[in-house]
Amino acid sequence: MQLSTSPLPTMDLNFEKPGKKARYQVGEEEEETPPTTFMERLPRDIILDILSKLPVISLVQFRFVCRGWRMLAQDPLLPSMHLSRTAQENPCLILHCDYPIRNQLSFLDISSSDNREKETVRKFSTPFWDSMPEFEVVGSCNGLLCLADSLYKDAVYVYNPFTRDYKQLPKSMQYPDQEVVFGFGFHPMTEVYKVVKIVYYRNGYGRLSQLRRFTCSQSEVQVLTLGTSPTWRSLGKVAYQLDRWPSEALVSGRLHWVTRPKRYVTRFIASFDLADEQFREVPKPNCGGLSRSNYHLLVLKGCLSAAVYRSNGKLEIWVMKEYDVKESWIKEFSIGAHVPKGLKQDLKGLYKILGNALKGRGVRVLCQLKNGEILLEYKGRALFSFDPERRKFKDLTLNGSPNWFQAFVLVGSLNWIDTITDK
Repeated sequence: MQLSTSPLPTMDLNFEKPGKKARYQVGEEEEETPPTTFMERLPRDIILDILSKLPVISLVQFRFVCRGWRMLAQDPLLPSMHLSRTAQENPCLILHCDYPIRNQLSFLDISSSDNREKETVRKFSTPFWDSMPEFEVVGSCNGLLCLADSLYKDAVYVYNPFTRDYKQLPKSMQYPDQEVVFGFGFHPMTEVYKVVKIVYYRNGYGRLSQLRRFTCSQSEVQVLTLGTSPTWRSLGKVAYQLDRWPSEALVSGRLHWVTRPKRYVTRFIASFDLADEQFREVPKPNCGGLSRSNYHLLVLKGCLSAAVYRSNGKLEIWVMKEYDVKESWIKEFSIGAHVPKGLKQDLKGLYKILGNALKGRGVRVLCQLKNGEILLEYKGRALFSFDPERRKFKDLTLNGSPNWFQAFVLVGSLNWIDTITDK
């Protein structure tokens, strides 16, 4: 397993003697630090309280002010404290360039801005670009992204785009004509991260049909436990086929997908428990029939939710208020049709050219903001919000965003795989 972390040296800071010159060691040389600043002379709990309230971008910049502040930001308690607080704020958005080359990640900070009509998009530079020139974002959890190679399907990375820490996972068993459904998540009880890889494949090496996704007769579930297990473990077959798009929803330590449409078989919601590694069916909302193109799962305020598109153009959002209780599903929001400004022209010709690059996406619900507004993505081209109280839409102007993108909700943090359980 290949591990890469920030090039900054690891240094210990003595918090018990504020004001006294500390010493740090780099390699075999020991040097005196410069005179301490007022910030460094504060008690440790006050420093942690201040830093844990900063937006992730400010916290990253804080680390580069001076050596003393960098050591403050390397306190082992800071990542978990910062993560617990930022999880209650508005999240960040990661924009993955979707066309023509899928290798660029951008960042949109909506956590510290009340005026979202005009936002600036900043680009990330992925440190492993040379080994994985094109990739897909297959999951996000606690500030970490799970990325998979979109060309050869044999490389998987876990990556914190803010700290640039990343880990390349070992290669797993490959099959001819395979199609893969990924899952990535963290269980609060076991306190471990796991990557789930569900492989569908056919026997033999014959030519693929246009309906390849319906002809995969074999399957295998592979699981990798990050931080403890160096290899993938096989859990055997899965009894049903899961929809590869959209990506999974993580609630209560369980990953969720919608099953694929199949003749004479009703679609349902399937979950995978990251603790006992068992698949289970989860009650679905009473929202009528489900087709492949009008239904996707998401998480709103910690609850499993479903966005359902009606034939009249309206969008309904159903929320499961009490997990795994069918009667707790309620229709929380009803949103009318909306096309952002500048995109009202006929795009049919362009959509035909792009073909599979868009995977048939329409309007996607991303998250609910602290002010109650619903944030949505329009056909990989634009973002807009909906105010349920005032029944009004607001278009977001994105400066520097890719022309075509896929948006992912991410809690910006300094978190890494071996810091989430630090006490």
